[in-house]
Amino acid sequence: MTLMKKAAIYIHGMGGNAEEAYHYSALFPNSKVIGFNYESQYPWDAEEEFGHFFENCRKDYDEITVIANSIGAYFSLCARIWEKVNAAVLISPVVDMEQLITNMMKRANVTEDELKEHGEIPTDFGETLSYRYLTYSREHPTDINVPAYIIYGENDDLTSLDTITHFVRKNGASLFVCPNGEHWFHNAEQMRFIDDTLLSIGL
Repeated sequence: MTLMKKAAIYIHGMGGNAEEAYHYSALFPNSKVIGFNYESQYPWDAEEEFGHFFENCRKDYDEITVIANSIGAYFSLCARIWEKVNAAVLISPVVDMEQLITNMMKRANVTEDELKEHGEIPTDFGETLSYRYLTYSREHPTDINVPAYIIYGENDDLTSLDTITHFVRKNGASLFVCPNGEHWFHNAEQMRFIDDTLLSIGL
């Protein structure tokens, strides 16, 4: 009998790297764990890059699980790679980029007309607002049509619990909320929550 070839592909968030995938090796003992070292900075670039990457992966593996973090999860959602994968674990996913951008616009006291006129506006808190990004996010609402497991920090400052709950209900996903968790899962307690959750799911 031929054994199924399985892969778990990790997609890092902003400031992360593909080497973070090593953390998940022990959690997916029957899969080849691969870190996707993508170059895209914007979702419209990710559509092509992610599409090609997963199309090639599908040629080599019978079953693929995605583990995507933060903006990496958003890029995955925009690239609509789900016909090429079997399941997804989304950690602190950005699921409503339009809401995130408009919240930053309010914080920066920037109107949509001003953003449209200038195209891009730098902010005092280190983010550059982009009108193209805003309009893209409106035209590309996120959804997912494979079994999805959302790991979310109780104190996530980028995505509200209401927003993530709406996404979960709309897409039939499963939600796991880490008490005292942040958007960036990084300390021992938070990483243990990720590990325990993945072991309980049993992918």
